[in-house]
Amino acid sequence: MSALRVAAEDYLTIRRALGYKLNRQGLALLSFVSYAEEARASTVTSELALAWAMLPSNAMPQYWRQRLSVVRGFARHMQTLDPSTEVPPTDLLPPLPPKRAVPYLYSEAEIQRLMRATETIAQPLRAATYNTLIGLLAVSGLRVGEAIALDRDDLDPGAGLLVVRAGKNGKPREVPLHPSTVVALGDYARQRDELHPSPRGPSFFISTAGTRLDHGTVWKEFTRLRRHAGVHAPPGSRPPRLHDLRHVFVFRTLLNWYRAGADVETRLPQLSTYLGHVDPASTYWYFHAAPELLALAAQRLERHEGSHS
Repeated sequence: MSALRVAAEDYLTIRRALGYKLNRQGLALLSFVSYAEEARASTVTSELALAWAMLPSNAMPQYWRQRLSVVRGFARHMQTLDPSTEVPPTDLLPPLPPKRAVPYLYSEAEIQRLMRATETIAQPLRAATYNTLIGLLAVSGLRVGEAIALDRDDLDPGAGLLVVRAGKNGKPREVPLHPSTVVALGDYARQRDELHPSPRGPSFFISTAGTRLDHGTVWKEFTRLRRHAGVHAPPGSRPPRLHDLRHVFVFRTLLNWYRAGADVETRLPQLSTYLGHVDPASTYWYFHAAPELLALAAQRLERHEGSHS
């Protein structure tokens, strides 16, 4: 048995005696020791730790970081016994992608101001298109790209459904609509057909040229409307986006469920399907993005635990 292995097992014994289980971490550390033994290394070096941590080469960067942190903890311990031990620096691996930005949660008044700002658009068709697009995003939770990709046949007014065919996961889904939303979409469709009876494609929302809306053009127009409506984020924060209307829809849905005493845990998978989330974790993320939801969830848990105590 090598001296490095003896030191690793002693380190794990000490840590476990302090209450740390170190099941996966212990196996990982012994795996590193085996790697070091094969390389005939008698101590920890940054080069050796990095080479082992980045196995397999196609793993996620977060996985590499977890492996390297295991060696780093052991190396700190070893350095007190063997000054030649190198503690791998924290910047050995490339930085992780930035965390999801906290969404801007529009108030109802701000959404109304955004929709009224479309009255400043000179062309009637363009004004109607952006007014209806903003309204639909606010009440349906659709992604901007999904709304732009809608075709005329994707709206079923009788059933009160939208068929989303350009979802993020590539799978179509049906989105139920409130009757007032169906009416608003019908009003837009009639106005659209009167103002531009010969469109150049099947798209539901059209430009003044009769073509499908361009994402970049929509972004620029929305930025102008937002500024006109006086909707601004706090200093140092990212400017509000059109996509944030989707976040507002999810936040309000969850908030209403909690306030109504609904079984949120049971309904969350349904909401994930409605939103077109492949991973339910994408829906759970909203609890971290909105502190008010976390507070309500904590209150629900406290009441639940209190009733069983």
